[in-house]
Amino acid sequence: MPEDMGRTFASALVVDDHPLFCKALTMTLRAMLGFGEVRTAANLADSLGELQGWAPDVILLDLNLPDVQGFDGLVQMTQATPETPVLVVSSMSDAKFITLALQAGANGFVPKHSEPDTIKEALEALAEGEIWTPPDYTPQTANDATTEETLARLSELTLQQARILRLVCEGKLNKQIAWELSIAETTVKTHMTAIMRKLRVQSRTQAVLAAQQANFAKLLHDSVDSE
Repeated sequence: MPEDMGRTFASALVVDDHPLFCKALTMTLRAMLGFGEVRTAANLADSLGELQGWAPDVILLDLNLPDVQGFDGLVQMTQATPETPVLVVSSMSDAKFITLALQAGANGFVPKHSEPDTIKEALEALAEGEIWTPPDYTPQTANDATTEETLARLSELTLQQARILRLVCEGKLNKQIAWELSIAETTVKTHMTAIMRKLRVQSRTQAVLAAQQANFAKLLHDSVDSE
């Protein structure tokens, strides 16, 4: 990376479940951009595991991972390592989708079909503490104001709260969540109270409905309807 940058990126975590793309991106970072260490993960769980005891300079994240829904992975990632910039690299690249990704905590957005020079430019911007978006991107004001508000509130959840909400969305009971996360059932209840307060809902069901407003299925449905 250029020496006159405010910050130099030397390590990266690439999170993508497509092996060929993941390999190509890793090669680009190492050979073309001079990264010394690049680790990869095929899902959110593995990526969070990589972050245990290791802090990469930047994270390149695909949103469509097998173990997350919608922007849940991005929210959890930014909660797990708030000081590390996250560059979303996604095949979903319409303006509305980019806007929502930025609102959910992304520091930049690069479409998957971009050339290596574009990724280089985006990483240089992030290294300077800037937000990077495609040149032809025009910020969008989503028609569904409730979705925007929900994304903002979801971004306020702690990592543990985000995990619990995801398990609730999967239909897990408090005792099942407690067992899976190795915590007390009373702790789960305490977190659920905090989650409902942050999402400004009155019940567990309303919390699930609020979280579902930010999933891929809805975004895809809205994109098709708007065309």
